[in-house]
Amino acid sequence: MEKVITTEKLPIKMWLTEPEKGALEQARNLANLPFAFKHICLMPDTHQGYGMPIGGVLASEDVIVPNAVGVDIGCGMCAVETNVLADSLSREQLTKIMKGVREVIPLGFNHHKQNQGENLMPQGYQVDKLVIVKQEYSRALKQLGTLGGGNHFIEFQKSDKGYLWIMVHSGSRNFGFKVAEYYNNLAKKINQQNNVYKVEAKVDLAYLLFDSKEGQLYHEEMKYSTEFALANRKLMIERIQQVTSSFLKDIAYQPIINIAHNYAAIEEHFGKKVIVHRKGATSAKLGEIGIVPGSQGTKSYIVEGLGNPESFTSCSHGAGRVMSRTAAIKNLNLEAEKNKLDKLGILHSIRSRNDLEEASSAYKDIIEVMALQNDLVKIKIELSPLAVVKG
Repeated sequence: MEKVITTEKLPIKMWLTEPEKGALEQARNLANLPFAFKHICLMPDTHQGYGMPIGGVLASEDVIVPNAVGVDIGCGMCAVETNVLADSLSREQLTKIMKGVREVIPLGFNHHKQNQGENLMPQGYQVDKLVIVKQEYSRALKQLGTLGGGNHFIEFQKSDKGYLWIMVHSGSRNFGFKVAEYYNNLAKKINQQNNVYKVEAKVDLAYLLFDSKEGQLYHEEMKYSTEFALANRKLMIERIQQVTSSFLKDIAYQPIINIAHNYAAIEEHFGKKVIVHRKGATSAKLGEIGIVPGSQGTKSYIVEGLGNPESFTSCSHGAGRVMSRTAAIKNLNLEAEKNKLDKLGILHSIRSRNDLEEASSAYKDIIEVMALQNDLVKIKIELSPLAVVKG
């Protein structure tokens, strides 16, 4: 259930116990924006971001805020259930499958050497009129079907019903970053010249009037990036399925579940059409099926939205960080983190000290996160990790 802070212009509704200082300060900035609507939401995985905290939800009137969407536009999750009982796989089979996955999906900064096909790109857009999409289009053809780095992952999991699942977390690659950078800088420039809402530059929440030429262009490029991120995940899922099917001949796959967590959408809430910015938060409309992943070595969940209006029908996008990447690398014990995953029998990606930035101890307890949002979603399926590939 939410806790409410009422010291600012708008209330801040929080589904967490102790928000970090930086994230709370950013939430206060959001709550004092003159175009913010009704209240600000903080999901249980909230932590500090650029301008707006990750795990935050902002509904706005008449404006769109690039930093309230973030730099990896359209980043999200895809999950697929199979008909294979996870316990029927030997560790040797799983190791071979993971090796095959690494061979067909470039990781980190790596791209494909060949274009992956224009037919796989988002359709129905006038690409020549989209500044960043046009600029990055040829490179993006080689980025389709690539994982990226950071917290992006490919994971094989066992459900609480015993079945094998495949999960992919990835985003819009360079599209999202370039679109976010370009339009945030453009918004800053426009706000310097004509700051209708008098938003201070120091809060790093430069805005674009939604009906302006620039606002409409950003919205279109954001939508393109979001669709590209889904196309990227779908192609990876397809390639993973091809590898898996080469080892498990009778395997069959259910339709893909997809959910994005960095985007803005026009929605109706409390009787008014507003622009809902979800940054590290996912949609949880009534009956909507979503995904809340844990950290490396912990459970993930397939969930069903409860349509809670107080969260603008949103929920968390994962566990959320409890320490920065730098702090994790500096403070966590490499052998302890490796042993923790080894004891669970997980084929994991913790090899060197730098890998500690994605160790499970760098993240919040996913069980506590789920308990804090039991009025936002209900758990449908629990998924336990078997093998993980990280970017």
